[in-house]
Order: sequence, then C-alpha cells, then structure tokens
Amino acid sequence: MNNFVNKLYQNNAIIYKVILFLITTIAIVYLFPKGGQFKYEYGNGQLWKYDNLYAPFDFAIQKTEAEIVKEKKEITANARLYFSQNLDVELAVKNNYKTKLAQLIDADTLNVNKRENLKEFGENLINKIYNSGFLQAISEDKITNTNDLVSIRKGNEVKDVIFKNLLTPYQVLEMIKDNVDKINNVLERRLMLNLLSEIIKPNIFYDEDFTNRMIENEIKNISYTKGKVEVGKLIILKGDIVEGKKLAILNSLKSESESQVWTNSNYNWIILGYTILVALALLSLLLFLKKYRLEIFENNNKVTFIFFNVFSMIFIQTLVIKYNSEYLYIVPLTILPIVLKAFFDARLGFFAHVLTVLLLGYIVPDSFEFIYLQIIAGIVTILTVTELYKRANLFISVAQITLIYMLTYFAFSIIKEGNVSQINWTYFMLFAANGLLSFLSIIIIYIYEKVFGLVSDVTLLELSNTNTKLLRELNEKAPGTFQHSMQVANLAEAAANEIGANSMLVRTGALYHDIGKILNPMYFTENQSTGVNPHNDLPPRDSSKIITDHVIKGVELAKKYNLPDRIIDFIRTHHGTSITYYFYIREKEQNPDAEVDITKFQYQGPIPFSKETAILMMCDSAEAASKSLQKPTAQSISDLIDKIIDKQMADNQFLNSDITFREIEIIKKVIKKKLMNIYHLRIEYPE
Repeated sequence: MNNFVNKLYQNNAIIYKVILFLITTIAIVYLFPKGGQFKYEYGNGQLWKYDNLYAPFDFAIQKTEAEIVKEKKEITANARLYFSQNLDVELAVKNNYKTKLAQLIDADTLNVNKRENLKEFGENLINKIYNSGFLQAISEDKITNTNDLVSIRKGNEVKDVIFKNLLTPYQVLEMIKDNVDKINNVLERRLMLNLLSEIIKPNIFYDEDFTNRMIENEIKNISYTKGKVEVGKLIILKGDIVEGKKLAILNSLKSESESQVWTNSNYNWIILGYTILVALALLSLLLFLKKYRLEIFENNNKVTFIFFNVFSMIFIQTLVIKYNSEYLYIVPLTILPIVLKAFFDARLGFFAHVLTVLLLGYIVPDSFEFIYLQIIAGIVTILTVTELYKRANLFISVAQITLIYMLTYFAFSIIKEGNVSQINWTYFMLFAANGLLSFLSIIIIYIYEKVFGLVSDVTLLELSNTNTKLLRELNEKAPGTFQHSMQVANLAEAAANEIGANSMLVRTGALYHDIGKILNPMYFTENQSTGVNPHNDLPPRDSSKIITDHVIKGVELAKKYNLPDRIIDFIRTHHGTSITYYFYIREKEQNPDAEVDITKFQYQGPIPFSKETAILMMCDSAEAASKSLQKPTAQSISDLIDKIIDKQMADNQFLNSDITFREIEIIKKVIKKKLMNIYHLRIEYPE
C-alpha cells in the first residue's frame, strides 16, 4: 500500500495532466451539438466536386427558412378578420330610445300627437343602422382593402360580409343627419339629432384574439415540404453548379441524413468519434509542449492555463452557434493567440489557435470558410501583435486583423455568389464588433496574471521602471552595480532584438540580475569607490563564497519582493555553473601542495535554459570584463568578447538554451558594436 502511495506521489504531475486531459476532452465533447454530420461539403454557387449523387432513400424537399417566413407573412397579411356582433346592443338602444322619447313628451317638449310619428321614425332608422351593422372604430392598418370579406360571429353562427357594407361611426352620423333633415319642424329635427346621436352605439366589434387564433391555426398547418424525391433519383451531376432547386434538394438530403445518423443506436458510436477527434487534438498540444516547451509542460499551472483558454474559446463559440449561427464571427477567437503569445511565445499561441479552430470547424456551418478565415486571422495576429505594453501597437494590429477578416469574407462571398449584390453586409458589422471585443485581451491578460501568476509584457514594463522600490534601493546601496545592470540591460535588449528574442523580458531580467549585491555591495569591485578591497583581508574561498552567494541572496530578495518567476530565472542563471577563476587561482597559489576542490569556487547554477537567459549571461560577462581593459581598442574589445563567449560555449553553458551558433555570432557582433561605441576615443582638444 505504501509503495502504491509513493508511486502516486512520485507521478502526481503526470496523473494531474491525465485527469486534466480527460476532463477537458469530456467537457468539449459535451459542448458539441448533438447531431450527425453530412459527408459532403458544398455551398451555394460552388461546383459539385463529388461523383454523380443519387437519392439514397425517399425524402421530402424541405422549404427554406426564407420561404417559410414569407409564407407566414402572407398568411398574416391576407388573414380574414373576425368580428363579433353584440345582440344586446340593438335591444338596449331601442329601449333607451323609447325611454328618452317618453321623457321628452312628459316634459312637454313634444306633444303626444308627434309621439307615434317620431317613435316610428326613430325605430326605422335604428333598424336600418343595425341591419347593416354599426362597426366600432378600428385602426386603419387592420384592413387594407374595403372590398375584402370579413366574418361576423353572432353567437354560434358566422356570416361573411363585405367590409365596406359595415357602417363606420362617421357613416352612422351622416345617416342620422340625412334622415333627420327630412323632419320639417326645426325643434323636432334638433331634438331627434341629439337623441339618436347620443343613444346609438356600435354592435360590431373587432375580435383580435379570435383572429390571432385563426392565424396561428393556419400557420400551424403550413407544410414545411414542397415535393418528394424518390430513392435512386439523380440529384446532381459531377461538375454541376449547386444552386436553386438542386441546393434545396441537397439541403433536404443533408437534414434527413443527419437526423437518421443521430439515432439512439448510433449515439454511442458518434460520441466515440467525437471523443477521438478531441482527444487527438489535445494530445497533439501536450506532445508539442513536451517536445518543444518542456519547461511549460512540466509546470501544471501553465498547462492548466493553456487548456482552460482553449476550452473557453470553444465554449463561447458553441454558445453563440446554439443561440444564432448568424453571429458566428462575432466571437474574437484571436484573443487566444494574443494571450498565449503575451505569456509564452508566438509558436505556441499559433499552434493552440490552429487546433482550436480545427475543433470548431467540425461544428460550425461552412467549415472550410470558417477554418480558412480564422487561421489567416491567427497568422496575422501572431505576426502583428507585438509589444502589448505599447497601446498603439494593439490598435494597429486589431485594425489589420479586422481588415483581413473583411477581405477574406469578401473573397469567399464573391466566389460563392458570383457578384457583390448578394453579399451579407451584416457580417462586416460583426467583424468590426469582433475587432472591438479583441481589446478585451488587455483586461483578460491582467486577470490571468493575478489568477495564474503569469507575467506579460505589460507587467515587464512596470517592473523595468527604475523607480520601483527594489531598483531604487539597488541604486542607493550599490550604485556601481546599478549602472552595470543598466549597461547590461541595454546590451541585452539590443541583442534580443537582433535575433528575435523577447527584448522586454531580457531587459527587465538584466535590471534585476544582480540585486543580491545589495546585501554586500563593497565586496564587488564596481562599488569600491574608495579603492579599498575587503577581499584582500579574506581567504580566497571565503571571498568566492561571498561572490557566488549574491545569486542565492538575489533569489531570496526577489521572492521577498514578489518578483515573477520569469525574472527570478535570470537571477538564477546569469552565471550558470561558471567558476570564480580569480579566487580559484589565488587559492592554488596560496596552497601549492594541496589539491583544491574547484566545486567550492563554482556557482550553483542552473545554466541558462532560454535564449533570453543565455543573452543575459553573455552580455553580463562581456560588460563586466570590458571594464578591465586599460586601453580599450576595437581589436582588444573584439578579442575579449570572443574569448569570454567562446569559453562559455566550451563550458556547455548554452546547452539547454535553444540558441544557435549563428545567433551567438550575431549577439557577439551586437555586443562588440555597443561596447566600441561606449569606449570610443574622443578628439583631444588643445589646452
């Protein structure tokens, strides 16, 4: 049992990666849409590049979404309007008329002799109005043609009438006026006009709820098919253009095929296929890290960070596709290479971006177009997004990426459509929104720095400020070391720019590489302004220990001030496993008969493991050694630099730093040129 626990403990890093790999694979497969895949790729206006296609089974030709929407609009526009007739209104109006008329007679306004005539006159007019139907006022947009038939519900009965035969409030008022004008007596005419205008109410009302229900019923009964294709029938010939009816039939075959593939019996097999595809992509990413980025592969925190970003991009893109595939290109996938390049390097950023796009290409519409467009955008991102700490650079890069998106989409559109009239200009707005969302990478990088403890160029810029507390302390307590660090930083930055290394990283590392000298500044020659050398009073071994300990003390001081690990790496490696030869030779001279242990005079390492740390080692040694030249000349500087760097190469100090001989030669030239500029002789002016 103890052996098993020990093995688990010894292999915990690998076990963690396996668990992370499985969880990410399962999560991505879960996000994939649950549908089968059609085995043919085609698009509107493209050539059919496969063999002649015959119907593998009977299937119906599906109407397009546009056709269905159009049919629904036509149903709504041409729908018959339904009205309800209130039978109680007519009776209530007649009773009210009798009552009002009797009140007028009782008030001696009218004499009894006129009663019957007026009663008959009013009842006839009321009957005439309600026989036609008095329509309550409705908005003009409800009826477009007054000659249309409308249906009137009277109880359980429905009758159709022409809309214009129904009386509107204006027509009723005109009818009352026309009939009342036939009364000779002015007083009676005025009284009847007021009375009838007041009591006559509409009895026909627009029934919006019932009308909408009838429209919904008609929409539900819409046929979503427009024909049938029988098994064995030719669908399209090889080389034909995919358009019109052929496109509709192919879309119907695709829909039917996918629904038949995704059945309960095939479910597990399709899930297995998805899992294999995702697992291969993620495994490729892990193998890339193991072969080319071993220091990242061995850091579980960084591996988790990379997997998390890949999954996040797939998750966001999948959500958008499920919501509305029209917004496919609003997702700023270029954030992934921007973030990974900011924390690691361009090669890793592009590799992860390509794998992510390939996985997404399996679930998006027009997968070839999507993959091509996103990979081109990724290439432009990697080539243009540099030095994020310079805000203008990101603006320019995002503008270039957005332009590439638009140009690539434009090219695909005119290839498919044959002209520019059918281009969906909405996509250009989506690409613009995509570009704006890409600026979120700055915020995301800041959050990642805090959550995962990583370092970006923005943080490096902040750390390289010489007014930071630690660098200010170095300037005050060890001014010579501070000036040395500044000179090394300038040399290292220039060398890094020449070979394409991270210049901001190596500059920042150079500024902090000697901070361990703060604790014992006077034991280092650059700080001995008084000419007194305390090493003269110490045994060589003790002097060597003080010198080599500045690396260890520098690491401790860096951790105390919470410097990032990427900066601490420069402190650890800037002397590698080199020897303090001066004190080693002195020890041998003082003890000629004893065997001197050279390891007592050796730095603990490790040796540089990146181009940047190798650059710092070369520049540090070269700058320090150049101070020993009594009369610096171009030849003496060149010979000195060659001697120092060749010795470092002979001692295998650059074995793990992934730097080439050609790059080392370039660095030599840069250092020589810079030092010659520093030590060049000025004209001697006469007194």
